Amino acid sequence: MPYELSRINARVKSDPAAFVAECEAEYEKKVLRGAELIRGNLQTSPIVLLTGPSGSGKTTTAKKLEEKLKHCGVNAYTVSLDNYFLTLDVEKAPKTKSGEVDYESPKILDMDLLNEHFSMLERGEEIRIPRFVFAQQARSDTKVTPMKLGKDDVAIFEGIHALNPAVTDEHPLATKLYVSARSNIYDGGGLCFKSTWTRLVRRIVRDHLFRGAGAEFTMRLWANMRLGEKTNISPYKELADYKLDSTLPYEVCALRLVAEPLFEHVPGDSERAGELRQILPAMRRFETVDESLIPPESMLREFIGGGVYKY
Repeated sequence: MPYELSRINARVKSDPAAFVAECEAEYEKKVLRGAELIRGNLQTSPIVLLTGPSGSGKTTTAKKLEEKLKHCGVNAYTVSLDNYFLTLDVEKAPKTKSGEVDYESPKILDMDLLNEHFSMLERGEEIRIPRFVFAQQARSDTKVTPMKLGKDDVAIFEGIHALNPAVTDEHPLATKLYVSARSNIYDGGGLCFKSTWTRLVRRIVRDHLFRGAGAEFTMRLWANMRLGEKTNISPYKELADYKLDSTLPYEVCALRLVAEPLFEHVPGDSERAGELRQILPAMRRFETVDESLIPPESMLREFIGGGVYKY
């Protein structure tokens, strides 16, 4: 749903703590609806497929789904699809137009093993989840995690390719969720801040805080990510049984404190500097929210740190 800048700023100026709490409560309600859907489908399939583009907050959403399902008597276990990456073969790996390895392509996943594991879980059999070691760009078949689902257990498989037809066609009864920041922000009827900008700012802040990267670095990756989304994620979002909008209306106000100086120091001759500098004046139209008001269990903590969840 769209949000109005004037209302956001008015709420921030009048009572920021109450506004933050209200936004967080709305997000929790959305997660609860997803958990209720999963629970209702439990007897049909114990498999949950959760996807969303980069910066959507899907990892935290999966963890929150676990919590809410547990309160309903359902044990949920989240598995990252990254663990099903194939060991990198530079010669055979899918490539981007510039000749680099395309990490946004579904061809980097071992779909055969993934579908085999889904079928085994549905039959009540134990699987051995592999582990992908990113430092080595290789999958370890010795560092595995066994998993066997009980009667009231579900497995949430989370990753950008979870709704790819190579998966959903084989397991059409699985519960399918799509998570993304989907709300634009308007000012007097005109578009002020795009939903894709919200995700980009989330990524830029996270890359800066936890990877020591600047906005320019993230922006170089972003172009291929967006291409991958349009090719491999967005076409399949309509397959989802439930779409969860992870936008927090106050978040630009909170992210601005970290993001603004990062945008200010982007060299004028850098690639895509024009788009980055287009975001900066739009971001400055938002009032600011102090980080101390953001609860430790907030999805936004996935990007700014200081939260209760481990990633």
